[in-house]
Amino acid sequence: MSPEEINAFVGTDFAQYYSEYAHLDFTGLVWTNNAWVSAQVIALGILGLPVVVILAQNVLNVGVAGALMAYHDRTALFFGLILPHGLLELTAIFVAGAVGLRICWSWISPGPLPRGQSLAREARTAVGIAMGLVVVLFVSGVIEGFVTPSGLPTWARISIGVLAETAFLLYVFVVGRAAVARGATGDVAARDAGDTLPVAA
Repeated sequence: MSPEEINAFVGTDFAQYYSEYAHLDFTGLVWTNNAWVSAQVIALGILGLPVVVILAQNVLNVGVAGALMAYHDRTALFFGLILPHGLLELTAIFVAGAVGLRICWSWISPGPLPRGQSLAREARTAVGIAMGLVVVLFVSGVIEGFVTPSGLPTWARISIGVLAETAFLLYVFVVGRAAVARGATGDVAARDAGDTLPVAA
């Protein structure tokens, strides 16, 4: 970026990005974009490396924006606009990345199953997680579209983001952990998964 572009980004463009469109249109825009990124890291998970590259690109984009804002003494503005939706949004994208890497690992180290069956099992589980992430990303999109650009005080906007992130983490580690303890895996029932080939010990 040229010095002029940096000054424009720091001075107006970063903040105006969140109020450039109508709230509902912006919600749909960011929801679609984040769902696309998540879909990419899940679908490309079978290859492994593309997941790391996509996540690294997203982290780099946020990091560069934050560094530019901090260098120009706009750190408070940066976190005031990023945190309300970013906590939940980035968590969801990294969960999608973890799902993609699990798909990759399922054929690298399939355990007692043949590679194809291990991959199929992990891919079926990924479908359920992806459907859940669509809902999570919708919530973060609503926050980004309506809360982030709102006239609420910074502490109130960040508090909404923290509450959304806390609700997600409670769901994962309380409801999810209880489901795992009951034997839930996210896969289809055994009768629907098809026959399993015998594997030599």
